[in-house]
Amino acid sequence: MTAARSPLSPADRPQLGLRERKKIKTREAIRTATYALIQEQGYDATTIEQIAERAEVSPSTVFRYFPTKEDIVLTDEYDPLMAAELRARPAGESWMDSMRHVLRKAVDANMAEGPEVVRMRTHLAVQVPAVRSRMFESMSETGRLLREVLAERSGLDPDSLEIRVYAMSLIGGLMEVSMYWAENDFTGELGDLMDRALDVLEQGLPGENR
Repeated sequence: MTAARSPLSPADRPQLGLRERKKIKTREAIRTATYALIQEQGYDATTIEQIAERAEVSPSTVFRYFPTKEDIVLTDEYDPLMAAELRARPAGESWMDSMRHVLRKAVDANMAEGPEVVRMRTHLAVQVPAVRSRMFESMSETGRLLREVLAERSGLDPDSLEIRVYAMSLIGGLMEVSMYWAENDFTGELGDLMDRALDVLEQGLPGENR
């Protein structure tokens, strides 16, 4: 059986037009400028005006791509790609096996862009209340995408209580993984911690009587 192609692998993504490539380049320039400024002077001292100057764009361009400073730190391109990856998994594969596969690829793709950036983003989500609050808001969109895929796999209504609870249990668990990782000085591999979280969701607490 031929393995499914992975939307999370750059070589397998569709070729983009010039306009889309320019947009991605601008987004990356804004992110790179933001990360550099935060490393130099801290999150609170970094302003949109400084980010715009460093990225060589106008402040209005920054806001066009990212409505808030917190969004620059939190927003990435992986949610739609993860949904596509889940849809590409074999029909007979268990849901948890599909999740393990996709999350491992997502972690690897993130780390390939720079482990120090992943750690900084996660650290900010723990230490900066505004970033943490925005993270909780943004996860609702991730949950909506996950509900759609879950509904397709299960045949249930994406707005059903069962789908909503299951999807947000996953999202909440994965969010706690990031918090735990940062709070413990980034000890251990993030992918391994994701696997542990899925073990709990799939099997219950260790030693729990069934």
